[in-house]
Amino acid sequence: MASDSVTTCLSPPVHYVICKLGFERKDIYDINNILSENGEVFWQAVSEHVFYLESDQSVDYIKSIRSLGPVCESVNLHFKSLTKEQFVVQYALWFNWTNCTELFLEVFDVLQDTQTTGIALGLMKLTSCLERALGDVYLLIGKDCPFLLRDLLASEQLAVVFGQAVMNVLRVFIGSPYGLNLRNVLWHGFASPQEIPVKYCAMLLFLTAGLGQLLQTYLLQTKCILVHRPCVFFVSLEELDIFPGNHETLSIAEELVKLSSFVLKMMLPFWMAALTAFKQSRYADCVILLLPQLEAGLRLVFTTTNNCPNRLLTAEVKFLSKVNYDLILAKHLDNEELNQLPAVLEEPAMASILKGSEFLWDFLNHQEGPRIRDRLSHGEINLKAFPREVANQIVAFAITLVCRFSDEDVFAFKEHMVIKPLMNCASCYRSRFHPVSRLKKQVLECMKSVQLWPELPTVPEEHIQTIKGLEGNAEVNTFIFMISEIISQLQQYMPQNCYSSDDPVSSVLTERLLIELCDTHICTLYSPRAVLEVLVVLRKISTQCHQVSEQVIAGAELRYNQWMNKTLRSRQRHNYLRMLNSIKFLSPVLRLILVLITLELVNVHLVCKKNIFDYQQYLKFLKSVLQYTENLVTYTNPEKNKWDETVALTNKTLIKIRKISDRKLMLMQVAP
Repeated sequence: MASDSVTTCLSPPVHYVICKLGFERKDIYDINNILSENGEVFWQAVSEHVFYLESDQSVDYIKSIRSLGPVCESVNLHFKSLTKEQFVVQYALWFNWTNCTELFLEVFDVLQDTQTTGIALGLMKLTSCLERALGDVYLLIGKDCPFLLRDLLASEQLAVVFGQAVMNVLRVFIGSPYGLNLRNVLWHGFASPQEIPVKYCAMLLFLTAGLGQLLQTYLLQTKCILVHRPCVFFVSLEELDIFPGNHETLSIAEELVKLSSFVLKMMLPFWMAALTAFKQSRYADCVILLLPQLEAGLRLVFTTTNNCPNRLLTAEVKFLSKVNYDLILAKHLDNEELNQLPAVLEEPAMASILKGSEFLWDFLNHQEGPRIRDRLSHGEINLKAFPREVANQIVAFAITLVCRFSDEDVFAFKEHMVIKPLMNCASCYRSRFHPVSRLKKQVLECMKSVQLWPELPTVPEEHIQTIKGLEGNAEVNTFIFMISEIISQLQQYMPQNCYSSDDPVSSVLTERLLIELCDTHICTLYSPRAVLEVLVVLRKISTQCHQVSEQVIAGAELRYNQWMNKTLRSRQRHNYLRMLNSIKFLSPVLRLILVLITLELVNVHLVCKKNIFDYQQYLKFLKSVLQYTENLVTYTNPEKNKWDETVALTNKTLIKIRKISDRKLMLMQVAP
């Protein structure tokens, strides 16, 4: 389907509800019916315009929208008659409960403007901040605030505070797929700028002030204090730095979006407004405008690829088949048919878009990623503090999609000196927030920690050899021999340049090996549940190993200082020397476990092929290793110092690992 041929992404029923239904009644509504001279909202008068079905007394959204249409227009005209100063005096106080007063005052400014993109942007920001504020109110009574707006608005907790009739008024505008559903049609990229009536934005601004009045009454009656949840801030911004930034890119992008088949023409004003916002350092506005358009563009590709052009539109509620990011990026369609988009994206010419799927999962979906859209659309982020670095990544990624889905006549743009680096970055992208990627990072960080052990301060060797019950290095040598045997069994699965028969422990259990293994590309899209189960266990093992290492470092430094200051009692001195001896074998043991984790990670996709090995026994083995590392955390705690138990437990675990490797029950050993 050509982007030029699409004139709306709203299905006929949804288009009727949003663009026509509220305009059918032509009568003029008196604002004084719902607003006192001092600015008090008469909620009873407003709620009289909400009608209910006789069958089950649920909201009759069609009748309610039709009846509220003139009311909304009256509110819109009322706001247009006010100066900014008058609006501030009359209403600013009632927005304080949202913790975003300034934002709501900005929405008033938007109402006076004629730019339709401003209305849409204002509504998206208003609804996200309103949702966050309503969640804070919910927590006055309830626990675990609902994630979805529709569940929040339908909650008993908000009905207690505001009244059920008031909540039903709100649900006519947002939160219910049967109503206007303004938040969702905008945030999911279905509505074009000209399809959102200004009066609905004005009405939601009005209702938010009215909610503030009701809440004040409730707080005075109950003597409760409204506590606002802290904003979420992006951390480790360096992990989000993928694409290079260049101001010249924006100028080229403005030309590209006009030519690309990825951009729906009636959505072009959103793209231009987003690029303008970036130039003006309004980074949150830029991303809020762009994310729905990326979804709309991908939906166009999705519906074309899967030959379902009707699904480009918002669906009627009874079919529950709206196409959003979750379905676009899914392996199967909701009718269980295979999603053809990944196959298209795997074609050589589309490789960068396949990587784009990984980028989208990273930035939008993965739990340990920034989850930008969730955090923005649910009001969790301070919009004024939105980082330029994040906005730059979204803009750059959008440009790569616009380029990829452009005709050959824009070839010169693709080869431009500021565009080509973006395309190269997209083609080379690897997930950073999938559990596979996080495990790689964990393993390397843990290895760096263990490699610090040889640098730890230590007492002379002759002191360690005087420990009663220790026969020189016999204990250490036994473990090193067992580790060497295990390495010998597994060396065929390792890079050839990482093994030396003279000193297998030192030559194999190295950071260099881990880096080389971690550099192996592992497809992270559509990881099956069994793979994710294994990854959870492997990550827990890595986490425990890192904690053991940090405890050993802290304990060794503390005891050494106490030794030098002669403040250790006899038993403590013995325990310290016992620890120093244990470190000699514990270091290669931890490094062996890290290597095993990484080798298993490289072959983790084989978990799905349960016919080639005993999956349950394998999982049991991994959990036994996890149990060992958890016990190590306890034993190596500076307050415990159970080094004899550490020796016994390590011996038992190494025997088990050797037995498993003998029986070829590890993933690397069943790889074809």
